Amino acid sequence: MQTNTRLGILLMTATTFVFAMQDGISRHLASEYNVLMVVMIRYWFFAAFVIAIASRKEGSIRAAAATSQPLLQTFRGVLLVAEICVMVAGFTYLGLVESHAIFAAYPLLVAALSGPILGEAVGWRRWAAIGVGFVGVLIILEPGFTVFSPAALFPVASALMFALYALLTRYAARKDSAATSFFWTGVTGAAAVTVVGVFNWEPMTTPDWAWMGLLCVTGAVGHYLLIKTYEVAEASAVQPFAYLQLVFASALGIAVFGETLRTNVAVGTAIVVAAGLFTLWRARVKG
Repeated sequence: MQTNTRLGILLMTATTFVFAMQDGISRHLASEYNVLMVVMIRYWFFAAFVIAIASRKEGSIRAAAATSQPLLQTFRGVLLVAEICVMVAGFTYLGLVESHAIFAAYPLLVAALSGPILGEAVGWRRWAAIGVGFVGVLIILEPGFTVFSPAALFPVASALMFALYALLTRYAARKDSAATSFFWTGVTGAAAVTVVGVFNWEPMTTPDWAWMGLLCVTGAVGHYLLIKTYEVAEASAVQPFAYLQLVFASALGIAVFGETLRTNVAVGTAIVVAAGLFTLWRARVKG
């Protein structure tokens, strides 16, 4: 397939919008029902989507599941579903605006941890950007000026977990295809969250079942758009536009959930995003 960067940017923009809507629906449902149950039902649909994609593209489930590193792939899948549970809990306690503001630091964590985990060289420029980004996170959290909110630990932990997941995905890619990793992510994640989620089942109202159905659809559509994005454009060209999810989710939090954008959050987020974009640019230059 020919590279089409403009189409890739449009697809990434659509992807981030759909994922932001998914975050908003997750925030609504998780405020009414157990987080584990909400994520479990969402993952059942995701696993079915993954299996359908594997059957169509790889020819068979066995071909998609073939891997020489099952423990690593299982850990990746469990780690991602755990990260999603933590992040959704953060939405309910902290809101979309501040959760995404803190989570935006995850590319900096990926850059910082790529050395010890993957053995990649991280130059002084990227280390400087990581340090600047950390200052941005501190501005968002305001330690020493206000009482530190324990709820802020949710997006902090989520960013760390997602950064580790991203690095392990790159590590797994040394032996497995993207299709194999995608298959294991959906199936093992669904199995893991079902083990704990089924014991937290709560009856849902008819309107909320409709919201749950929409949550499942946005998850599948978002991942489909993401797959198409990377099929038509290089990851390094479209990755900076992934930050649009922060914009869309924050707008949703303010317009629908009545959240506010405090000055320190806006300033800190701008610093974090700028530092993240710089690390992406440096990675592309070195690549």
